[in-house]
Amino acid sequence: MISAFLQYLQYEKNFSSHTVFAYKKDLEQFSLFVSDKYNTQNLTEVKSDYVRDWIISLKDTKLTSTSINRKISALRSFYKFCRKHNSNIGDPLAKVSAQKTGKKLPYFFKDSEIESVLSDNPIVDSFSNSRDDIILETLYDTGIRRAELITIKDEDFNFFSLTLRVMGKGNKERLIPISNILKIKAEKYINLKKSLFGNTDSFIVTDKGCSTYPNFIYRVVKDKMSTVSMLDKRSPHVIRHTFASGMLNNGAELNAVKDLLGHANLSATQIYTHTSFEQLRSIYKQAHPRNNKNNH
Repeated sequence: MISAFLQYLQYEKNFSSHTVFAYKKDLEQFSLFVSDKYNTQNLTEVKSDYVRDWIISLKDTKLTSTSINRKISALRSFYKFCRKHNSNIGDPLAKVSAQKTGKKLPYFFKDSEIESVLSDNPIVDSFSNSRDDIILETLYDTGIRRAELITIKDEDFNFFSLTLRVMGKGNKERLIPISNILKIKAEKYINLKKSLFGNTDSFIVTDKGCSTYPNFIYRVVKDKMSTVSMLDKRSPHVIRHTFASGMLNNGAELNAVKDLLGHANLSATQIYTHTSFEQLRSIYKQAHPRNNKNNH
């Protein structure tokens, strides 16, 4: 049943391979837990108590509430699929609630940190340096997801109209404007790449001309940003946060940022509407009584 469910996610729901893999790992983990503790191999015979015990075991491993909720969501989707094909199958998650999560503000880099890494004329003495620079430039210029960057092809760029075609979640395509800086860098990078490897399947490739993978992009971003930032998180998603916060702080409308980010609804974008720290600092200086006293 798990195999049929994963095929359903991939071919009917158009979930990305990354998401399908995550669901697969979650279901396999749950299946192993049920098998070890309750000696059953049949997930359709699972009871609510089994799910609650699993959640407790996840908590014992110090897994975050957000990660636990993602696993619960995977189970919900799986059993919804099962009941759709067999109405006699019960719902072991009917009385299982999601874990409470605190609302954390997104991390983002300072403009000066980004700019120090992305100079207009980077020193490019090797293909890997050129590739690493274009990874950060593309992420920051467009705000796209790591998974979207991996799937971009050279022909997705239209350097005449200054746009980039991106395939987002659920195979939803969108056009994103790009800057002239990204255009120039991307053209140079593509020419260098073609001189070394000819035509490639992907825009971003490894030192051997092969397509990249999520951890590859993560390592490049972390290594580059570690030279300028002290943030605990230095991931591609933090660059996406930085893009969104910067757009909103500079007057972009929420709906426009939603479309650029490829969000399905506004609720996912609204986390970026919180006042930036620099704005808070400015308001604090203007309004705090002590600051007013110091000015007299």
